[in-house]
Amino acid sequence: MKSKKLTFKNRDGFHLSARFDYPDSGKGKNSVLFAHCFTCGKNLRAAGNISRALTDRGLSVFRFDFTGLGESEGDFADSNFSSDVNDLLDAAEKMEEFTNLPSVLIGHSLGGTAVLRAAGDLPSVKAVATIGSPCSPAHVIHHFEDHKEEILSKGEAKVQLAGRPFMVKKQFLIDIQEQKMDDTIRNLGKALMIFHSPTDDTVSVDNAARIYKLARHPKSFVSLDDADHLLTSESDSRYVGEVTAAWAQRYFNN
Repeated sequence: MKSKKLTFKNRDGFHLSARFDYPDSGKGKNSVLFAHCFTCGKNLRAAGNISRALTDRGLSVFRFDFTGLGESEGDFADSNFSSDVNDLLDAAEKMEEFTNLPSVLIGHSLGGTAVLRAAGDLPSVKAVATIGSPCSPAHVIHHFEDHKEEILSKGEAKVQLAGRPFMVKKQFLIDIQEQKMDDTIRNLGKALMIFHSPTDDTVSVDNAARIYKLARHPKSFVSLDDADHLLTSESDSRYVGEVTAAWAQRYFNN
């Protein structure tokens, strides 16, 4: 796998850090846009393993840090689910400069919920894969349930997420609660692959069942057996990449 680091400017004027991975043989004909999990980043080991598995099978992969996370500019406190979706749309547009518009969207955890929302605005996308994703972004409220009243009354509060302090503002809560994901999933209009572990203790597998029930065919579900939420085992993350690559081939216009 070959890889290039780059930046692109989103619609709010922030420079977002990205990585473009592609096969040793050259840029793949079909490309994947990858969205990382909540408060994670493009350099999460699982993301790298998935990307390597995809490039090994001839696909190019574009992954980036959402606004205010990783190496990207901006303040996480001023971001929300809607801005993440906009970052995805801006990233998809940027991809055309390096490879081609995305054929596949892959999202991990809340990133999966975001790609479900963004897919309808990306005609080039033929297939969408989610990994351990909540059926609604409001699911993340449980991470700071103890601070919810403080956020609503004072407008913001500092909370611990994944062992790190983050400022969460009232606008974030309002935004995720306003999302109408049921209709979005029903009207996805793309092939859908849902990966989820039945032992995921961060996002219950019931979320996968809900997404599957709402979505129309073609749709598929793959159980990740005893994998954890962050796919810390290399075998689990590479498996996701390998299965996605094989499945998505069916929807490419080769």
